Amino acid sequence: MDQIIELFKHLINPTWIIEHGGLYLLLAIIFAETGLFIGFFLPGDSLLFVAGIYGGLLSESFFNMPFFGIMTLIAVAGVLGNMVGFWFGRKSGPLLFSRKDTFFFKKKHLYQAKEFYDKYGGGAIFLARFLPIVRTFAPIVAGIVQMDRKKFMIFNIASSFTWVFSMMLAGHYLDKLFPNLKNHLEWIILVIILITTLPVIIKLVFGKIKHQHHEPVKPEEKDPVA
Repeated sequence: MDQIIELFKHLINPTWIIEHGGLYLLLAIIFAETGLFIGFFLPGDSLLFVAGIYGGLLSESFFNMPFFGIMTLIAVAGVLGNMVGFWFGRKSGPLLFSRKDTFFFKKKHLYQAKEFYDKYGGGAIFLARFLPIVRTFAPIVAGIVQMDRKKFMIFNIASSFTWVFSMMLAGHYLDKLFPNLKNHLEWIILVIILITTLPVIIKLVFGKIKHQHHEPVKPEEKDPVA
């Protein structure tokens, strides 16, 4: 049990992932977080930012591939992850809504993603890529609602490359501007997590308040018709 807890701590630590798992583990995590419901807890945004900072190390560890090539590989992993999520949603969608909650699967996350999809349509696939938890379940929901495959792939590819390149380039160039950035990674990761999860937290809090204020009036509480 202690070993599992220790592994979990490592998997949510971007710096450990880069230094010990290298590009292979990074690709696996991005793939899992963008389409497998068990990957919703993984640190996608902060991991990509840190990967940008350690871009040189990643390039050296992978046949000296140029930084652009490294980013492209990671973006492709994100595309493939969404494709698996989409396929999974099409094949087993109805069963997921009747499935009981487990540690790796929370039905509320599925409903949040569906509400997000209903509100933004196809663009939800693009927007969800920048939101933790939602990005894991959005392609699954797209599969459940039978979104057109061609339309899905357009948003899938565009969102993955935009997300990966923006986060990694931000880390890469900020590290060049501020050489001591590596000494403050804990704080930077914390800020990234807060910024990226804030929209989800706000949605959850205000969603509950709105639901409470708009609870349907029970039949016996209605005013009698004159």
